[in-house]
Amino acid sequence: MNGARTLATAARVLRQLRHDPRSIALMILVPCLMLVLLRYVFDGSPRTFDTIGASLLGIFPLITMFLVTSIATLRERTSGTLERLLAMPLAKGDLIAGYALAFGLVAIVQSTLATGLALRLLGLDVVGSPWLLLLVALLDALLGTALGLFVSAFAASEFQAVQFMPAVIFPQLLLCGLFAPRDQMQPVLEAISDVLPMSYAVDGMNEVLRHPDITAAFVRDGLVVAGCALLVLTLGAATLRRRTA
Repeated sequence: MNGARTLATAARVLRQLRHDPRSIALMILVPCLMLVLLRYVFDGSPRTFDTIGASLLGIFPLITMFLVTSIATLRERTSGTLERLLAMPLAKGDLIAGYALAFGLVAIVQSTLATGLALRLLGLDVVGSPWLLLLVALLDALLGTALGLFVSAFAASEFQAVQFMPAVIFPQLLLCGLFAPRDQMQPVLEAISDVLPMSYAVDGMNEVLRHPDITAAFVRDGLVVAGCALLVLTLGAATLRRRTA
């Protein structure tokens, strides 16, 4: 890998995103709008919003970054841009790292806005530090970016990229502990949830919700999410193809 080539790739992706207002709106505004909607759905039960809102503060960025990243990367390949780039002295690792860096910067903006909105305007009440809440939200967004880069290698069209969402995201959403405590699930489902990264994202948010200080469980959850993102990025570089058959 070459640092200059990675930065050049990230700069190119950011320039393209600047001219794509719909993608920017999906990544930046949609998580915030979903949090606002959720707040007023539970308008008569603020404690319910406190319980669910912290978890969804991590889940919404993961989902939106997954969608935008998978479609944007696939578009590069189907248009022939990826083939031209890889014909140059640009390693697959440079390309994946550049994409991750560009979308990671967007994820920082997204997570900062969503966290600030939830805490300052929507009244989300957490016991722990808001900075820890922001950290988990950012890790979740980066995980969504990594998953999107990875699955784009297996889709032949943008429609297929969207179809991966039920296979990759929905099972994690159902088993992450948002709808029922994981230790109360059927044992097989609990075992499956133990290996899904979104479970640790939700657990990390709940640690911040309930504890004023950093706990060992929070450190574990953060490391698992970050490790999964790094692993998936590595797999994405290994499975990256020049074009879609």
